Amino acid sequence: MSVKDSIELGSVQKTLLLPLWGRAVETRKAHPLLVDPAAVHIMESIDYDFSTIARNISFVSQLAWIARSLHTDRTIRAFLERHPGATFVNLGCGLDTTFERVDNGQLRWLDLDLPDVMELRKRYIQEGGRRKFIACSLLDDAWLEHLQTASAIFLTASGVLYYLEEASVKAFLVKLAGALPGCEILFDACSERGMRAANERVIRAGGMDESAILKWGVRRTKDLEAWDSRITVIAEYPMFRNMKGPLSSREKWGTFLSDALRIMSMVHLRLGIGRT
Repeated sequence: MSVKDSIELGSVQKTLLLPLWGRAVETRKAHPLLVDPAAVHIMESIDYDFSTIARNISFVSQLAWIARSLHTDRTIRAFLERHPGATFVNLGCGLDTTFERVDNGQLRWLDLDLPDVMELRKRYIQEGGRRKFIACSLLDDAWLEHLQTASAIFLTASGVLYYLEEASVKAFLVKLAGALPGCEILFDACSERGMRAANERVIRAGGMDESAILKWGVRRTKDLEAWDSRITVIAEYPMFRNMKGPLSSREKWGTFLSDALRIMSMVHLRLGIGRT
């Protein structure tokens, strides 16, 4: 039996194991909606007992991680059609492999996360000429220096912002609006009801630490525009909208109910340009 890699992560950072498991499970299906062989390899390589996650996480939560990836890929590809040489920043990248799925051979890519996560990431995912790793918090200002010469900038923050207090999210978006005028950002969000459900059915049920609970829920996405005149909502839609694939009747009903109750959504903003 091969020796598995030990991991040491902070409580919030440890939640990266949840979507990693979700993508690996999907990849192993007979007809997967998303194929991520790196997720399977990493999950099989690290010394972590995923049985609690596998036993307690619902199929809707597992599919939500897949839907988030599919929405992110589609939105990035649409941005690349307009800006083939754009710069992308994957905020709180964890063990995400979006770059491998969307790289057009021209884009520039920055993966950013806390130092312990980046050390783990380097074991399995490599930097390259157009792809760099940055070990710091997204709330730090240092990473912004890497974007001084970039023109078209797109940021993703998958499974990240709802771990922050609302005041921190607001300050972060306002800072980006001032530092990177014209940039766009895509992230997933929970309603307040969804946040409570996620804390109970995903964080606690998945065996995560109590300190890793979600803190920020969005009542109305349009309310974000009230934070600053330079924040514009481009799009907001339920997590499972336009999700195509061989879903069972149970899965279709679960995803429909989640969307109807606004449990999870994707939010696409433009920052730094005043609304007309």
